[in-house]
Amino acid sequence: MTTTSYGEHPSQIVHRRDPEGTDGPAPVAVLLHGGWWRDLHDARLMDPLARDLAASGWAVWNVEYRRTGDDGGGWPQTRDDVARSLDLLAATADRDPGLDTSRVVAVGHSAGGHLALMTAADSPVTSVVPLAPITDLRRCAEARLGEDAVVPFLGADPAPELYAESSPLHRLPVGLPLLVVHGDLDQRVPVEHSRDYVAAARRAGDTVDYREVPGIDHFAVIDPERAAWQEVRAALARGWG
Repeated sequence: MTTTSYGEHPSQIVHRRDPEGTDGPAPVAVLLHGGWWRDLHDARLMDPLARDLAASGWAVWNVEYRRTGDDGGGWPQTRDDVARSLDLLAATADRDPGLDTSRVVAVGHSAGGHLALMTAADSPVTSVVPLAPITDLRRCAEARLGEDAVVPFLGADPAPELYAESSPLHRLPVGLPLLVVHGDLDQRVPVEHSRDYVAAARRAGDTVDYREVPGIDHFAVIDPERAAWQEVRAALARGWG
């Protein structure tokens, strides 16, 4: 694993893993971790998926970004960090023949799913895999999800237009294939959020493959040993996206 900076802040970094078992150009998986945008959590949350994807022949970009707390994150700087990391990917691919940018899949969990959906359209990303994603910040704020995580991210008492500006639900269509995965026992981000997002995305014209997995919680979708992630990996191996 190597670490590359895309900015001057210590959190503006990407942990890169080379694909295993291949000499030719490899598809790219951009991983975006969750944790309700807070600096209590970092990109290590996605290390198990990073290792799994690299072993399956993917070039992996596991992105860190500024988070709320003492890290300088919030809206829009956290979103902008992810966008800058994707700009770096595009610039790197121009001079690195080992990266196949015809397939760049953004895989985001929870808050990382939110960031993947908010940045994919104007980037080298060709498809998005949101895993138990945050899609409606007003709804999260009203339910005080993530121990009131929206407050430090957007600030106290955000204007209605700020909720709309920062919510994937109100930024449709994405214009890229989506594979949304959510467990029906998720207590961190209730599954109803993804059901409603998927319905809205389809109405807006997006192509969405929705997998609602019975009997699993918020974190099972990022466990390489669980069937939910294995289904995603199998779909990617078949060329989905």
